[in-house]
Amino acid sequence: MTEPGVNILLARIADALDRIAPPAVTELDIDAASAFVWNAETISLIPVPAVNHVDMELLKGIDHVREILTENTRRFANGNPANNALLWGARGMGKSSLVKAAHATVNAEISDRLILIEIHREDIASLPRLLPMLKAHGDSRFILFCDDLSFDHDDTAYKSLKAVLDGGIEGRPDNVIFYATSNRRHLMPRDMVENERSTAINPSEAVEEKVSLSDRFGLWLGFHSCSQQDYLAMVRGYCDRYGLDIGEDDMKAEALEWATTRGSRSGRVAWQYIQDLAGRQGKRLD
Repeated sequence: MTEPGVNILLARIADALDRIAPPAVTELDIDAASAFVWNAETISLIPVPAVNHVDMELLKGIDHVREILTENTRRFANGNPANNALLWGARGMGKSSLVKAAHATVNAEISDRLILIEIHREDIASLPRLLPMLKAHGDSRFILFCDDLSFDHDDTAYKSLKAVLDGGIEGRPDNVIFYATSNRRHLMPRDMVENERSTAINPSEAVEEKVSLSDRFGLWLGFHSCSQQDYLAMVRGYCDRYGLDIGEDDMKAEALEWATTRGSRSGRVAWQYIQDLAGRQGKRLD
C-alpha cells in the first residue's frame, strides 16, 4: 500500500476509535444540588433539586442502626475515618429511607456540603469513571448510594464493586464513601453460593470469592421485621406529623387490619395505610 493510502487508513482507524471511546468525564457543578443521580451512559451527574426523604424521628423501630449510621455519616462529613455501610434485611423497614435521612440530618449540621450520589445497580461497572471526578473535588464529601444491591448467577459485576470498595492501587478517594442496601446479607442468593461449593475445583476459595464482597463493608446493619408495637408507633408518628384525626382505638384496629391483609408489618406498610387514611380525610402529605 502506498504511503498516502496508509495515512488514509490510519486516519480512518483513529476516527473509528474516537467514536467508540467513552465520553470525557464532565465537570461536577457541586452548587447545583446536594444530591445527584449518576448517568453511566452520558458519564454525567444529574442534579436532584429535592431529595425524597423521611425525617429521622419518623423512622421507628430501628433506633440502634439509626444512631450507628448517622454517627458514621457525621464522622465522614467531618473528615474523620468512617466505614462503607451495608444495610441489609427485611423489606420495607426503612433501609433506603435511613440513608437519605442520615444524609439530610448531617447535611443540616455542617457548613460544607455533604453530597449524596445515587448509582443504579446495573451501572456499578462504570464507577471507576466517576471516582476521578469526585476525587478532584477534595473539599467536598460524597456518599455513593446503591439501593437494592444484589448479584445473580453468572453476574460478574460484583468484581467491579470489590475493586471500587478496595480502591485498587490508588485507593478509594478519602472524600468518598459507599452505602448500599440489600435484602441479602452477602448480596448473593444462597443457592449461588452452594453451587460454587458443588462445582468448583477448590470449593472453599470459590465461596470465599463471592462472600468476601460483603466483607468490604465495615458496617453491617441488620433490619428485621418489626413488632406490632413498633408498627403502631410508626403509624401514630405519621398521624401526629400530618395532623390526621383518628382516635387511638380506631387507628390501632384499622392499622392492624391493613397489615393483616398485606401479610406483614413494616414501615412501608405503615406508610401505605397512612396514605389511605389521608386520602379518606382529604389531607395532603407534604
